[in-house]
Amino acid sequence: MAIKQTEPPQAYEILKANPDAVYLDVRTEAEFAQGHPAGAINIPVVFIRGPGQMEPNHDFLRVAESTLPRNKKLVVGCMAGGRSQRACEILEEAGFTDLTNVRGGFGGARDQSGRVVVPGWREAGLPVSDEVGENSYQSLRRKAGL
Repeated sequence: MAIKQTEPPQAYEILKANPDAVYLDVRTEAEFAQGHPAGAINIPVVFIRGPGQMEPNHDFLRVAESTLPRNKKLVVGCMAGGRSQRACEILEEAGFTDLTNVRGGFGGARDQSGRVVVPGWREAGLPVSDEVGENSYQSLRRKAGL
């Protein structure tokens, strides 16, 4: 089944219309702490070890499965839409059924020249928070028993 695609303004409308829906931010903990969609939870799909060096988060699925029901409406975002698309594919393979990838993510999708082609959540003027608390990856890892 094809994973649904949306852009930040429509993702915000989905979340408003579905109070039980969750924005799953799959960026790194540091990216999340610098600002994220208000109410989002953070489960990084990869860790960045250096320029161009991404390492899969081997606990991604385990934390997601222990935190989120498989039928929960998930709006999945990252910085531009690539990592979140991969996260959606992983979640779909594990049996999650209501997934939407956010093209443009938090920071916007860019073309080869660096020009923004899909404005991100922040640029769209949507609600942003820098609170981490119970929605942080470390908190969710603890809840998952890791």
